[in-house]
Amino acid sequence: MTSLSELNGSDQGGFVTHLGGIFEHSPWVAERAWERRPFATLEALHAAMVAVVNEASEEQQTRLLRAHPELAGREAQQGKMTEHSTQEQGSSGLLHCSMEELARLRELNSAYGEKFGFPFIIAVRGLDRTAIIAEFTRRLANERRAEMSESLRQIARITGFRLAAALAPAESRD
Repeated sequence: MTSLSELNGSDQGGFVTHLGGIFEHSPWVAERAWERRPFATLEALHAAMVAVVNEASEEQQTRLLRAHPELAGREAQQGKMTEHSTQEQGSSGLLHCSMEELARLRELNSAYGEKFGFPFIIAVRGLDRTAIIAEFTRRLANERRAEMSESLRQIARITGFRLAAALAPAESRD
């Protein structure tokens, strides 16, 4: 665990080493955010990272979305998700679905991926499987542009939680 002042003083390599995994398989976000140092608060750091994503091309944003695993999908079943994703999906019970829930999630993952071209993304903190499946179903009705925007908002929520957990506790409360 590192502090905000250490991050502000680090070179780009060190910064990316500490924060490159905050955005799923997308260290380019941390690489670009480093140029915006120093950050007065955790919130300022997170806002800079989210701004990098929002300023990225649609192609880069789509790659970021595609870097996320499906909910209770193949990567989860094979134990190949990142530590962050494993903890997040595990906390919501998605790694312990019933056979019926798994079948429904497979169906939703397939329909969603076919329609939008990227996996369904939701900040699962505070949600149980039933709520996640309901939101998954609801969002399938969205148009692609609206769903892409919603998915990027969800990534912002997810990464806010991840960033707060990655920084030294005393400074993460600033």
